[in-house]
Amino acid sequence: MRFRPICKNKEFSRVYARGRCFVHPQLVLYVGKNRLGYTRVGLTATKKVGHAVVRNRARRVMRAALAAHLPENVGSVDIVLVARAQTARLKSTQLEKTLSKLLAKAGLPDKNPPAPKPVPGDAPNA
Repeated sequence: MRFRPICKNKEFSRVYARGRCFVHPQLVLYVGKNRLGYTRVGLTATKKVGHAVVRNRARRVMRAALAAHLPENVGSVDIVLVARAQTARLKSTQLEKTLSKLLAKAGLPDKNPPAPKPVPGDAPNA
């Protein structure tokens, strides 16, 4: 699924300055409101992450995790995902768990919420 992109540096800066930040060792999520009526997404990976091939892999993994968890239109929201050094070494399924937690912290809906952990001692009645 394709999301509408955040392209300009000015738009990224606005989300960084006015949006809320949710940090995890594998990923950073910035969420800010916009007045456009639709959701925009920006993915960034700095040179700290690695050389070009590694940065492209980090963006590809973030894009796959985002497609699995973010509904197509959340509302008037700008979302920026920033890769960390660990991001490129992860599988998209591992990053999906992290993204799911960050989306829950941010109060955004999740297409595929994580399954609740079973409580020990509660066996299903058969």
